[in-house]
Amino acid sequence: MKRILLGTVLIAVLHDATAGADELTLFDAATTPRESIAAQDGATLDWKPDMLTVRTKTAGGYPGFTVEGPWDLSAYGEIAVEFVGGGRENRCTVRLLNAGGRPDGKGCFITKFRVDPWRTQVRSQPIPPDLPGWRGILSELKGIRTWALPYLLWNTNTAGVALWNHEDVPVSTLNRKWVAQAAVYVNAPGAATAWSVRRIVARGKPIAAESLPAFARMSAAEFFPFIDEYGQFKHRDWPDKIHSDADLAAQREKEAKDLAAHPGPNGWDKWGGWADGPKFPATGGFSTVKWRGKWWIVDPDGNLWWSHGAVRVTPSSAITPLDGRTKWFARLPEPGSSEALFYTTKDELLYPYYGRNGFTRTYDFSAQNIRRKYGENWFEAWADLAHRRLRSWGCNTIANSSDRRICLMDRTPYTERFEVHSKPLAGHKGGWWDFADPFDPSFRAEARRQASEVFHREFADPWCIGFFVDNEQNWGEPHTLGVSTLKSPADQTAKRVLVERLKAKYGTIAALNAAWRTAYADWEGFLSTTTPPADLTGAKADLAAFATEMAETYYRVIKEEIKRANPGKLYLGCRYAGVPKDFVVRAAAKHCDILSYNIYTPNPSWFKLPEGVDKPVLIGEFHFGALDRGPFCPGLILLKDQKERAKVYGEYVRGALAHPNLVGVHWHQFSDQATSGRFDGENMQVGWTDVCDTPYRETVESVREVGSNLYRIRAGEAK
Repeated sequence: MKRILLGTVLIAVLHDATAGADELTLFDAATTPRESIAAQDGATLDWKPDMLTVRTKTAGGYPGFTVEGPWDLSAYGEIAVEFVGGGRENRCTVRLLNAGGRPDGKGCFITKFRVDPWRTQVRSQPIPPDLPGWRGILSELKGIRTWALPYLLWNTNTAGVALWNHEDVPVSTLNRKWVAQAAVYVNAPGAATAWSVRRIVARGKPIAAESLPAFARMSAAEFFPFIDEYGQFKHRDWPDKIHSDADLAAQREKEAKDLAAHPGPNGWDKWGGWADGPKFPATGGFSTVKWRGKWWIVDPDGNLWWSHGAVRVTPSSAITPLDGRTKWFARLPEPGSSEALFYTTKDELLYPYYGRNGFTRTYDFSAQNIRRKYGENWFEAWADLAHRRLRSWGCNTIANSSDRRICLMDRTPYTERFEVHSKPLAGHKGGWWDFADPFDPSFRAEARRQASEVFHREFADPWCIGFFVDNEQNWGEPHTLGVSTLKSPADQTAKRVLVERLKAKYGTIAALNAAWRTAYADWEGFLSTTTPPADLTGAKADLAAFATEMAETYYRVIKEEIKRANPGKLYLGCRYAGVPKDFVVRAAAKHCDILSYNIYTPNPSWFKLPEGVDKPVLIGEFHFGALDRGPFCPGLILLKDQKERAKVYGEYVRGALAHPNLVGVHWHQFSDQATSGRFDGENMQVGWTDVCDTPYRETVESVREVGSNLYRIRAGEAK
């Protein structure tokens, strides 16, 4: 999942270069001799009195700068860099290199930092202690997210460390006594960017080996296996960790008492709508309305409704690949045993991805634990429990990517999603799958098939709120889809449409060449080439106009097919990964009933639609994780512990309830992912329940507290 991250960051000013022995300056823009600085991989260095600005071109490589030592860092514990962000978020790599060392890791320490736009910020990362055993361990921990392991190994906060970074390993091959070079750069920026550095210092005391947890000092032979029979991390303990089937039974009984004491909010109708609130026409389906300056959803009975729920409501949240890593697991069931049925991936969402990624063997730890907990009729028992949990916790929505069987039980409203896998735009890459050519006839045909055949039950079901279509599409810059069309072959429908539009505007290829500063021989030559002009200056406006038309066609065709299948079903958009460019949102606003965004921040109160656009908006994903329990990846936002996670949850939902455009928030996801990772390595502590189906009590209480007061808060009657 590609996500936008606008979270809280550490902002400070580093000590002056004359600071005491607790700090060693490696670079200071005001004092470091310029002859010791060199540009790297085509970067341009712009010196100012108190900072060095690095400008990069649209290119690959590792553009940035190096500064020559040597330094003795043996008395220091971390590297800190004072950045000044440019016009976009950057992921800056800091590398320390020994004389004769190699950037690929030998004699080297590498870490990445998130540099937020237009802000002065200090980013720091401890230099790992010497953990020779972990070098072998990490070489075998392939296919899972390990960026947050320093938090567990060193008990240190990693705020500001760049997420999605697999180079942030908790070990180093660096010899601290003789560091020859420091470098700061970006990896293959892909677009022109700029950022600045004021100072780089080593500071603090080295991490003492005796302060580390026992597993940090293990050899590979001691560490493996590291997943216990319940799918949990084996080498540490935490509250409510499951050690036996008796523990599972105890948790089952404990939760049964809690749910009996908290059946659900007062004043809700069967849909989870505001039964005691104002009345609107009952249409038998879900619709939208703006009331007292705020957008709302209206439920089938005509009551105001605000969507509060979770993604991936499924017993199969912790499916994990086994191929090439059976040594990770303390015990896997014997073939032919009752638990061997969980070797088959049954989850409808994930199954194709495992096949696509070449995995032949998987195991479903979460479903196994649910069977142990609830007996032979485990699915039916858990499905019933899922509905009761949601109601008890103040939730009224089963959100995207949930188990279809649970959705169709006529108990909790749900959203559904389908994907349009028609002829792709050949020149466009990135995202979860290929971007479909919306001009191609196969696009409408596939959208119609999904709406009228694949999801015909959902389209007829009053409990189905509406449909997302596709997921986190890669829209790019205003001209990106136009460039992608130029990169596509002559038989691409979109490319032929582009030629038609350009012929209508310019008439002759000579006129196009004059405007674009190109030298196409004729229109056929334009059509057949798949190499865009090196200089897009003259073409950008045309390409952006075509990208806008493409976006509008995409949304219009899907809307028409959704409304053809059932005019009463809401079209919920395609769940943007963060905030896309305005042209996409404006196109969607013409055709979608609700716009949808996946926004990973501590609070969504900052959210704004483009000027002049006023539509209801649904947040399709958000989360935060902590590492005090469960898996050792906290998702996209790392918090201190479960208590802080609960606090920030309440703040996020209250921020959304106060926003006039937001009509719901969906947590990603109902249960933790597998500790050993899913098909793409995600192994996140982001559930309301863990892999053993035990609720994270602090977070659940926060969900319940804010959920029980949804409508009073939304209406301004409570905080």
